[in-house]
Amino acid sequence: MISPRPGRNLAGIGMTSQRTRARMVERLREQGITDQRVLEAMAGVPRHLFVEEALASRAYEDTALPIGFGQTISQPYVVARMIEILVQNRDPGKVLEVGTGCGYQAAVLASVADEVYSIERIRELLDRARANLRELRLRNLRLAHGDGAAGLEKAAPFDSIIVAAAAPELPQALLRQLAPGGRMVLPLAQVGKCGGSQRLVLVERNGRGFLESGLDAVRFVPMEAGKA
Repeated sequence: MISPRPGRNLAGIGMTSQRTRARMVERLREQGITDQRVLEAMAGVPRHLFVEEALASRAYEDTALPIGFGQTISQPYVVARMIEILVQNRDPGKVLEVGTGCGYQAAVLASVADEVYSIERIRELLDRARANLRELRLRNLRLAHGDGAAGLEKAAPFDSIIVAAAAPELPQALLRQLAPGGRMVLPLAQVGKCGGSQRLVLVERNGRGFLESGLDAVRFVPMEAGKA
């Protein structure tokens, strides 16, 4: 069993305090995040628990931070923006997160949805996420080790899917696992575009198929196949 890393303080002090977290939430409001469920979730999840102790003082800055294995924890605005798109004017239902990473976004999702599954391809990173999440005791969150591009067939279908890595095209397995009326939000690499640009995309499943809407320009690590 992995124990929580030493020096972790759930409430936070100084640059990791509740006051600092409140300033982050106010900044999110100024950036256009309006869904109260999302804002309350961002206020309630201690982001400093999910980064290395040396970076804890930067946890509430609006920036991505390294978490090891070539991965990052997304900046708070991007986390809030993607979740707001997913839940806008609806109950998110059963959610699949592809790319657990350090566990932060999974914790925020578990604060707004009744049931969340999160899949991570890198075993050591998943074990670290489990340790990070243990103190929060989120009973509606289940973690799995697997190939995110293949989704989680045994728990499908999902009302909502959120992907934390950039794919070159819509993953067909994830489309199949999206329930009728469901939504998926993910970054897609703009193939052939200068600089390898990416764009956030919303996919909605209706009676006629899938409706795809392009949204914000973003930058995520690329999606990789298989387990590690």
